[in-house]
Amino acid sequence: MEKNFYDFVQELKEKNDLVDVIGSYIKLERRGYNYWACCPFHHEKTPSFSINAADRYYHCFGCGVSGDVLGFVKAYENVDFMQAVQILAARAGLEVPAYDDKAAAAAAEKKKKRDRLLLLMRDAARFYLGNLYSGRGGEYLGYLQKRGVSPSTAKKFGLGASFDFDSLPSYLLAQGYTKEECLESGACMQHENGRLYDAEGGRLIVPIINHFDEVIAFGGRALQKTDRAKYKNTRETVLFNKSRTLYNLNLVKKEKQAAGLPYLIMVEGYMDAISLYEAGFKNVVASMGTSLTKEQARLCKRYSESVYISYDGDFAGQKANLRGLDILKQEGMKVRVVPLPEGLDPDDVIRQTGADGYRDCIQKAMPLIDFRLLSVERKYDLNKTDEKRDFVREALSIVREAESATEREELLNRLARGTGISFAALQRDLEYAPVSTDTAPDPPSKQSANVDAEKKAARFILAACLFSKPYAQSCDLSAFEFSDAVHRTIADYIAAGRKTGGVRPSGIFDLVDSESVELSEILGLDYGENLDGDVSANYFQDCARALTEKNLRTRLEEERARAERAQSREELRESLARIDEYSKRLKNLRSGGKI
Repeated sequence: MEKNFYDFVQELKEKNDLVDVIGSYIKLERRGYNYWACCPFHHEKTPSFSINAADRYYHCFGCGVSGDVLGFVKAYENVDFMQAVQILAARAGLEVPAYDDKAAAAAAEKKKKRDRLLLLMRDAARFYLGNLYSGRGGEYLGYLQKRGVSPSTAKKFGLGASFDFDSLPSYLLAQGYTKEECLESGACMQHENGRLYDAEGGRLIVPIINHFDEVIAFGGRALQKTDRAKYKNTRETVLFNKSRTLYNLNLVKKEKQAAGLPYLIMVEGYMDAISLYEAGFKNVVASMGTSLTKEQARLCKRYSESVYISYDGDFAGQKANLRGLDILKQEGMKVRVVPLPEGLDPDDVIRQTGADGYRDCIQKAMPLIDFRLLSVERKYDLNKTDEKRDFVREALSIVREAESATEREELLNRLARGTGISFAALQRDLEYAPVSTDTAPDPPSKQSANVDAEKKAARFILAACLFSKPYAQSCDLSAFEFSDAVHRTIADYIAAGRKTGGVRPSGIFDLVDSESVELSEILGLDYGENLDGDVSANYFQDCARALTEKNLRTRLEEERARAERAQSREELRESLARIDEYSKRLKNLRSGGKI
C-alpha cells in the first residue's frame, strides 16, 4: 500500500532527531533537559536559541523563531518545503512518496519542471564546454591563459565559450527541449519576432553552480570592447535567485568537508574567485557584484564563522556594500576587510604580485569598524578645519557602536593621533554622538509589550494545555472563545489531540506558520518555572477566569444589542433569559465562584 504523504512526513520527523540534525549545523550545549546555542538566524553573543528535545521543537528567545526539524532545515538551508523533505529523507535513507490529490500533482509537476530545467542548464554548460575545446576556442583559451587560469582550473570551474547567438538555441531545441523551457531556464531570450537567441551570446561562459552541484545560471564575460556590458548574468529564474546565491560555494563545500575552513574570502566577481582559487586560495566565494543579503550571509555562516571581505581597492566609498558588511556582522560572523591597493581588484593583485603579495594583503585585514572609519576618513580633507570637524562628528558616531570600552578607547586614541584633538575632548563628544545611520541595522520589530490581558491569558491557557500540565488536563478549551486565529487553531489542535490519544507540541508546526508571533509567545512559556508549580496552577485559574469573564461580557453586550432589535415578544423573552443567565454567571465569577 502506497504511503500517505502526511504519514511519511511524520515518520520523517520521527527518524530525524531534532538535536542530531541541528547539532550537525551548529554547536550545542546541554543544560538540564534542553540544548542551547547562539541563534543561527540572528546575531547574538549569549545563547538564547533553545531546543526542547522531548517535545521536538526549537525556540529562540532573542528573535522569536520557532519550528520543528523540517522548519529548521528549511530556514538554515534556505530551501522550500519539498527540498527540506528531500534533504531529511536522504539523511534518514527514506524514499519520498507523492503528495495526495491536487497537492501531489502540483508538487510532482513543479519538481518535474525544475528537474527538466536543471537538465537543460547542464546540457547548455556541456555545450559551452565543448565549444571551448572544439578547436575554435583559441581566443577564449588565450584570454584564460592571459588571466593566468590553467586548463585544470578552467575545467574544474566548467568554463566554456559561446561563439554566437544562434548555436545554443538550435542545440537545445535539437535535444528535445521546448521553446518555453529554453526561455524559463534563462539560457535563452527571445527577439520581438519570436526567434530565440543565446542570452550570453559571444562571451566567455562561467557556469554558476549551487551547493547541490547543480548548474542554475551562467555568467558571461565579453572579451572584446563593446557597448554591451562587460559582465552579464542569467536573469533570475525559478532556479536562480542572485540574492540567495554565492559563486563557488560548491567547491568551498567540498573544501570544508576535506580539511575545514578557518575563514572565507568574499570577492565581488567570479573571475576574482577563479583567480584566487588558481593562486591557492580555495576558501573563496563571490557575491557576483551585488550588495550582500541576509540569505548570502547565512550561506557564509554555514561554512565558517569568519569572513574576509576582499573587494576592489576603490570599495571604501560604497555605502551599499558597507551595509552589506554589517549584515554579515548581524548574522554573528567575524568580519575583516582586506585593504587592496587603490584601483586594483584581487585578480590584479594576484597577477602583479603573485600569491605572496595577496597573502600580505590578507595579513593586513582590519576589523569592520576600523574599515568604516577609514572609509569616512577618505571622504574628507583633514587639513581643512570644517571638513575635519565633519569627519570627527561622523567618526564618533561609528566609534560609539564599538562592542567594548577597550575597543572604543583604542579607536579614540587613533582619532586623537590623526586629528590632533585631545582624547578627553573626543571622549566628551562621544557621549553625545548620534548613532551612525549609514550602516546601522534596521530597528527590531516592536514586541508585544503592551499585549492586552485577554491575549496574555489565552497564551498561558494554551501553553499549559499544549504541554499537558496536570492542572490543565480537565480544561475544556471549547468553553473559551479565542479571538485570535492562531489561538483558535492551537485550541482545535489540542482538542483533536486529546481525542486521538495525546498532544504533541511539535505537531502544531504542521498547522501554524513557524514565524507566527503568537506561536512564539506560547512556546516561550515552556521554560523555567513559567508553567510549573502552585503559582502557575493558580495563575492558570486566574487566566481561565479572566478569559471566561471577557467572553461572558462580550456575549452579554451582543445579547443586549439583539434584545433591542427583537421583532417579537418571543425573541425578546429569549434574549432577556440569556442576558439573565450571563449576568448571573458574571456575578458568580466576580464573587470567586466556580468557572
